[in-house]
Amino acid sequence: MRPSGGVRAIPAKLAVTRLSLANFRSYAAGELATAGAAVVLAGPNGAGKTNILDAISLLSPGRGLRGAKLAEHIRKGPASSGEALWAVAATVRRGETDYEIGTGLTEQSNARQVRLNGVDAKNSAELGEVVQMVWLTPAMDRLFIESASGRRRFLDRLVLGFDPGHARAAARYETAMRERARLLKYGPRDPAWLDGLENEMAEAGLMIATARTAAVSRLNRALAERAGAFPAASLTLAGEIFEASDALRDALARSRLRDAESGRTLAGPHLTDLATRHTQKRTEARDCSTGEQKALLISIMLAFARELTLMRDGMAPLLLLDEIAAHLDAVRRAALFEEIADLSAQAWMTGTDLSLFDGARAQIFEVRDGTFREAGA
Repeated sequence: MRPSGGVRAIPAKLAVTRLSLANFRSYAAGELATAGAAVVLAGPNGAGKTNILDAISLLSPGRGLRGAKLAEHIRKGPASSGEALWAVAATVRRGETDYEIGTGLTEQSNARQVRLNGVDAKNSAELGEVVQMVWLTPAMDRLFIESASGRRRFLDRLVLGFDPGHARAAARYETAMRERARLLKYGPRDPAWLDGLENEMAEAGLMIATARTAAVSRLNRALAERAGAFPAASLTLAGEIFEASDALRDALARSRLRDAESGRTLAGPHLTDLATRHTQKRTEARDCSTGEQKALLISIMLAFARELTLMRDGMAPLLLLDEIAAHLDAVRRAALFEEIADLSAQAWMTGTDLSLFDGARAQIFEVRDGTFREAGA
């Protein structure tokens, strides 16, 4: 390990200590080992740095930081040997315990395969009990000014850290909502069948709304308690919030005709938005400058990490930070690295210019043309 600035980095309580890739995006095969602390992936644009972050993001529930279809992860070009169309394997240290996680896609199944300690998992939601993480990518720089769907995904990633059961509730809700939409469009519009699906949506929807409300409350407390180089923010859930399952169930029943005509479900937590306000400037995030919007995102991420670390006995989430330093001034870069060190979090950071990571106390890997190696190795 080569910590920058000559300061030894403290290993995180939650860390990826081994990562192995096969036929994944730009990588035919590759494996790296870490000391369990911060990591910098350095290399030119297009070298494959973000692909490594993408692989790590698939160690958690969901579709990863790109939100890509499974087939989009398959490497274009000659494949390495093996049955998997693509595969990601990792050793994740959680406290004193190592977990072996494997995920990938095979020719025999069009669904994502997940294995935890050598045992097939029912679905990726089980990973939420082991790994908590959050990521920031350049694609998220427009989060506050684009559609609500991106803000919901960001919020739900944070909620998942606080409440691993959130992924199961979301999956229940989405499955029932799709089936209800199919019945309304194609029939038969059996009232009893629709009642059952709407009851499932109402129960899961209340769980989703409750978890989001609790998460926003936690985040607002953490944001208010810490002032520093990054701006304070306040968060609010926008849209109709159903505080009882009966209310959502009744709204869905009343909306059957409208939903059938529109081809959409017009009530429910899938329409919730996240509103963010710059506290000091008393300005909505969407009206802030691009630089301040990025700083607000970092502020929210750090608040999440601090709150989750308190909840979990000093176990900080993984932080996946793509090109995080490129648009920060020296003061904010130093503040970010200090926050990461204070959290004892394993942050995976990418960049083209190593000088931007002075003071990051990180293990450095050089990434070139679909290969990677530790600097100085």
